[in-house]
Amino acid sequence: MELGLFQKQTQKLVMTTELRQAITILQYSTLELSNFIKEQALENPLVELKDSTWEEKQTYEPSFTASEPSYDARPYEGDQTPSPFDFISHREDDLHTHLMQQVRFLKIKGQERKNLLYLVENVNDAGYLTVSFEEAAASLNVSLNDMERAHNRLMHFDPPGVGARTLKECLLFQLYHVAADNELAERIIIEDLTLLAEKKWKELSKKYDVTLQDIQAVADLVCSLDPKPGSSFGGDTPRYLVPDITVEKIEGEYVVSVNDYLLPKIQLNKQYQYMLTQTKKDEAASYMHDKYQKMMWLIKSIEQRRLTLLKITETIINKQKDFLEKGPLYLKPLTMKEIADEIDVHESTVSRATKHKVVQTPKGVYELKEFFTSKLSSETGDDASSSTVKLHIKELVNTENKQKPLSDQKIAQLLKEEKGLTVSRRTVAKYREEMNIPASSKRKRYR
Repeated sequence: MELGLFQKQTQKLVMTTELRQAITILQYSTLELSNFIKEQALENPLVELKDSTWEEKQTYEPSFTASEPSYDARPYEGDQTPSPFDFISHREDDLHTHLMQQVRFLKIKGQERKNLLYLVENVNDAGYLTVSFEEAAASLNVSLNDMERAHNRLMHFDPPGVGARTLKECLLFQLYHVAADNELAERIIIEDLTLLAEKKWKELSKKYDVTLQDIQAVADLVCSLDPKPGSSFGGDTPRYLVPDITVEKIEGEYVVSVNDYLLPKIQLNKQYQYMLTQTKKDEAASYMHDKYQKMMWLIKSIEQRRLTLLKITETIINKQKDFLEKGPLYLKPLTMKEIADEIDVHESTVSRATKHKVVQTPKGVYELKEFFTSKLSSETGDDASSSTVKLHIKELVNTENKQKPLSDQKIAQLLKEEKGLTVSRRTVAKYREEMNIPASSKRKRYR
């Protein structure tokens, strides 16, 4: 083997820090990007954030230059007209607050009150007691009978079933409130709740020597009970979707706009601006120029994200006009590769840009990825989207005879005969499971 020095020319892709940042920014939603910009402002002294006024929003024109870098973005201030809904309190009591209020109205004192409060503190958000009587008695140094009396008092609190230790106990206590004389329902809950949940009604009918209609009535009754009585109480503030993109119909044409006015405005900190003009080549000047380059790259990455989102959404809207005009049944099959080829970018770029992005349209608010669906062939020659097929399946199930529900094979046959869609039985089963529709044997009713 000969040893020596040889020159060899090769090409390879290097993932720089700036390129990685641009890719990350492309994937961010508007709220995530806003938080990212605020983090960058903490790390970079040259970045100064400012919220635009309402007047600036009305005259907004996105622009920035190297001599005076800025990213004119406007904070959303909403409709300036006061709404009566703004004066409605959003506060909702959580389960523990609701239970504590009921304890205050009871005429009990001393140790009995302490026992009850201890149990209330150990009720989880679903409404179930998470501590055993033995543990509670040991902690409070009282007898088991004292804890049982406190638990019996707790079980009579609102909502019905709160404080139960098991699902059976929760359902039974609610059953006593709505149908205390239903012995069949009581026996099934105690002995065969699993068989009832699995809808093995013929087996239950034989075991209890009753008709299928009786078992059906018990199932309907149990379904009306609340297995998590505490779930109706929420202490969390509702989270609202913030659209990243808005589609409006103006003078018969659909206009797409990126909601970058929700982002803070990026501008150069005036206190450091003079340092960038200094000709000295010391460590401070080098630091300032490095931070300036990072700020400019951040601005360009945000602008590139805006332009990419704009092109992708405009292309999607042009292909899905029938959906916007007529509704979900007219959603056309569309793949990311088709969009990527049309706007001359890589498919992965489309995937990243549409990730976690929400678009507000005249038909409602959707995730951008909902516009991408697979193709299914039809007898008319026009391709149908998987979303359209799912809607047809749901329509057939909703209108079926509940005494004789449609099998997956029958649904596939009806789709071909009535809609001209060629779909296999396995595909029907797959779509049905994705929509959480039970099999025909579980959908059957006996009255």
